[in-house]
Amino acid sequence: MTTWTLLGTANIPNNSGELRLYQRADDFSIHLKGVRGELMNSRMHCSELALAELGCAHIQGVENTKVLVGGMGMGFTLAAALKATSISSQVIVAELVPEVIEWNKGPLGECAGRPLDDNRVQVHLGDVAELFKINEATYDAVLLDVDNGPEGFTQDDNNDLYSIQSLQTIRQTLNPGGVLAIWSAWHDPKFTLQLKRTGFQVKTKTVRAHKGKGSRHTIYLARKILGS
Repeated sequence: MTTWTLLGTANIPNNSGELRLYQRADDFSIHLKGVRGELMNSRMHCSELALAELGCAHIQGVENTKVLVGGMGMGFTLAAALKATSISSQVIVAELVPEVIEWNKGPLGECAGRPLDDNRVQVHLGDVAELFKINEATYDAVLLDVDNGPEGFTQDDNNDLYSIQSLQTIRQTLNPGGVLAIWSAWHDPKFTLQLKRTGFQVKTKTVRAHKGKGSRHTIYLARKILGS
């Protein structure tokens, strides 16, 4: 059996650990060094695609939309967002770890069809939370795949991203009818209630990691009510 080859390492800001990129034949894997183990694998990405497909369903065929993707990962969500939007749309991808962007410009990029090469893409190197400080309606969809969902574990600060105050700030940056879609490794009814208390209309979808099998992940779909 072909062994995994280490292609690169990257330190997560704020002393939050080390990411490691591995390759075995056509498969890629990103690990968090230590007991956390594998964060993502290129063979299991159906829920990452679903995050964009579900989160952008309301803007398919609509011109001049603007989408924010929080977390580059292996590029599957970004690629699906580009497929779901029109040629006049703009898609911003925010990534905290610069090396993850570089990996996606290199051999890892083949997995998702090199979405960074699309001229509709704008890269923001830094915390996605920085892009919510605009305090005005800007985005038609916000797609967040930051760590394991509402309870982030590679960045303790990610828990703040899903606080009531932060969710209210994100809601302000959505255009009326806009959708905040959040990927999570599990379903937490308390988080659904938190989204509702923030003023969203909320639905959840359960999706499998790999073509109808594998782990069950949750996509939270929080819509900003028209006129609010």
